[in-house]
Amino acid sequence: MNRSSFIVKKLEAKTKRAIYDYSLIDQGDGVLVGLSGGKDSYALLDLLVNLNRSMPEKFRIEACHVVASDMPYKADIDFMKQYCSENSIPLYFESITIDYRPERRQPACFICSWKRRKALFKLARQRECSKIALGHHLNDAVETLLMNIVHHSSISSMPPILSMFDGELFVIRPLILAHDTELKKYCDHLGFPSERSLCPYDDKTSRESVRQMIDQLSKLNRSALENIFRSMGNICTDYIVSNPTNKKPPK
Repeated sequence: MNRSSFIVKKLEAKTKRAIYDYSLIDQGDGVLVGLSGGKDSYALLDLLVNLNRSMPEKFRIEACHVVASDMPYKADIDFMKQYCSENSIPLYFESITIDYRPERRQPACFICSWKRRKALFKLARQRECSKIALGHHLNDAVETLLMNIVHHSSISSMPPILSMFDGELFVIRPLILAHDTELKKYCDHLGFPSERSLCPYDDKTSRESVRQMIDQLSKLNRSALENIFRSMGNICTDYIVSNPTNKKPPK
């Protein structure tokens, strides 16, 4: 694998900057990587493995693939095992059932995501890993922000680090500064596989509409994606609408 290429160096720099800027990983941390089998999680694991060799702060890396036994989604398990074995990364497999029932009116993706997180939380505790690393990137964070504004009237998204269970565990996103297109180029360059079978319940309609919106905004300003992301840390509270005080109107 050619690690001297421009795209590899660029994403290593972005990942390292995210780790330091947001204090994602400390010396001696146990980091459990959620390995879905998609390009983002492979890039995440590979970047952490190689940065751990060069960064002064050493940390322990383990990986977990959560299998939903009643869902048709499939990943390249053989490649996962081979990569982790070659890089001396302990790899664990956890099995869950989604038990999706349309009549309950809960989206399959919501149920699946929550049950996968629970499995990762449980394993992280067992393996004494204080950090759970997920492969969400810059596009994911901005898309989630806009979707929450439009659908839930909430300014919220995917933070680079999120404390869970009173600080017992932390969910971290070391790829938070990376573009989706950069990650695709990275994985294509290094020959990482994509999912073998996609989930049929993966409803991308709303998110795809938001992506088109971002494309339009990027035509106005090519830095729109980064600017929207930075705006979450640059909220001018004196110049936004506060919640109503619920006082009765004058008669």
